[in-house]
Amino acid sequence: MKYLASRVGFLVLSLWAAVTVNFVLPRLMPGNPAILMLGRYKGQLTPRALHALKLQFGVTNTPLWQQYWVYLGHLLHGNLGLSLTYYPVPVGQIIAQSLPWTLGLVGTATIISMVLGTAVGVYLAWNHGHFWDNVLSTVAMFTAALPYFWLALLLLYFLAYVYHWFPLAHAYSTGINPTWSWSFAFNVVRHALLPALTIVISSLGGWMIGMRNNMIQTLGEDYITFAEAKGVKKGRLMFQYAARNAILPSLTSFAMSLGFVVGGALLTEVVFSYPGVGYQLLVAVQNEDYPLMQGLFLVIALAVLLANFVVEMLYGKLDPRTRQGQGGAYS
Repeated sequence: MKYLASRVGFLVLSLWAAVTVNFVLPRLMPGNPAILMLGRYKGQLTPRALHALKLQFGVTNTPLWQQYWVYLGHLLHGNLGLSLTYYPVPVGQIIAQSLPWTLGLVGTATIISMVLGTAVGVYLAWNHGHFWDNVLSTVAMFTAALPYFWLALLLLYFLAYVYHWFPLAHAYSTGINPTWSWSFAFNVVRHALLPALTIVISSLGGWMIGMRNNMIQTLGEDYITFAEAKGVKKGRLMFQYAARNAILPSLTSFAMSLGFVVGGALLTEVVFSYPGVGYQLLVAVQNEDYPLMQGLFLVIALAVLLANFVVEMLYGKLDPRTRQGQGGAYS
């Protein structure tokens, strides 16, 4: 129970730090959202309208600590402010519209690459030094070294532009109204296949090599040799004894990957003009849309913290040694 309480406390403290940094950084930059809006209107705003914009964006002349409390109050009510790029659309609405596309594309591709790469890594380690280990390890290192954007452009050019096997861009065909129908779902899946393939190919090699190396190291442990000498069956020895411990380092990487899934695969979404969170982040940076950037960074930070929290709980279940120094087991 103490271990669980300490992890929850660390999660809350980290979240508070992320919220505070997210509040302070935009206020250290020159100008403010209201002044940027004034520039877009080429100065054709009355002082009263400018004051109203400052109130909307929370950049009044009140003391910083008062602005901070107002900011925290807005966060507790789910108010992330208004976007400069899409003014007067709320930031929360933009994120809510973009997040499902990113989770569906990047999340699914990340899970597929992790599961497939881990399984192949276990197989390669168990057959260390054999033909397929040498071949697939070489291929994995090659794909892991490929520049992300270069692979996306290469696949887009050949598979979409030259051979027309996949659509060139967007999440679904233009002229189609989003509906809950099988035809629309098929269209969405068809548009997502090529971006997902890019993510899987570029990340699969890393999962394979990481799990293979961890597994080889684990197979050299004394308890594996002892279990093998006792006549433990090959399947049980490989998965229940070796893979269970070898996968622990990969779980941490997987947590980070899942957390950053919310941020989207920025280059992939940009190359394929996919309307996810990563694409919106690029739009926010290009247009100096501080409220949208704040909202996106906060959501990404929350996702990373929650993903790490979940994995730490799994760590405690898979390897109780990790919580011995934290007050024992939890229920």
